[in-house]
Amino acid sequence: MDGESLSRGAKILFRITCFNGALTIDITQTTISLFAVTLIVSILAIVLGKGITKRPGRKQALVEKIVMMLYNLVETTMGKHNLKYAPLVGTIFAASLFGTLIGLTKIFRSTTADLMVVLGMSLVTSMLCWYEGIRNRGFFGWLKSYTEPVAFITPINLVSEVSQPLSMTFRHFGNIAGGGVLMSIVYAALGSASSLLFKWLPASIASVMPPILQVGIPAVLSLYFDLFSGLMQAFVFSLLTMVYIAQANPAPVPGENAKAKKPKKAKKQKAPASNGIQQTDAPAHQS
Repeated sequence: MDGESLSRGAKILFRITCFNGALTIDITQTTISLFAVTLIVSILAIVLGKGITKRPGRKQALVEKIVMMLYNLVETTMGKHNLKYAPLVGTIFAASLFGTLIGLTKIFRSTTADLMVVLGMSLVTSMLCWYEGIRNRGFFGWLKSYTEPVAFITPINLVSEVSQPLSMTFRHFGNIAGGGVLMSIVYAALGSASSLLFKWLPASIASVMPPILQVGIPAVLSLYFDLFSGLMQAFVFSLLTMVYIAQANPAPVPGENAKAKKPKKAKKQKAPASNGIQQTDAPAHQS
């Protein structure tokens, strides 16, 4: 991923026209990259999840360790009641990480370098927060929550709600795009330095000399801007997803909805009906 491709945006490869031209779908570099990332993650899931046995081998032990780390992280951050979101968090992390690293191939464009892709991931988080708010409080209770604690701060609460997906989007996109721009500047500077280094040679020789200073140094910087930064941004984005959903679906308070159970009174056993005749154990008197 370089700065020039970021400034131009995703290139449109071809268009699909439907309904006699009423609908046009643009297939861009990002679209192809998204399909590639989906295919990579799906293949990894199939390969790593195949052949599970009771006595795990090295591959299965490694996969189980990663899955346990994911579930422990979700339980620690979101609470045990939100463990159902562990697969979602893992999917978001994998999509972000592989979406960034796929740009290193120089064949595909990084999906996280497209603002709309990151915005779509952020909106998924926001919609899940809204869903949990409505599920816990009801629709009108959820709307009323924007007027709490006092009604006059309602506009502030609404702005905060809108800024949540925007802040997640620009944080992730800005870091990935910033790393690409810095790498392009480094490449340009090293290319200029290489030209100055061979300036003393005859023009016919200097024109065919490769920019040798661009070899080695950019690879070291790429370890940070592409690998480490991509890993950290995927983790931060997943962590923010967990935090926001956990705020919308807090742990239930023990005994909040529990009804006080009163001890049941023992039922009195009714004596058998005597029909007005008194029964005694004494023998009847004979006259």
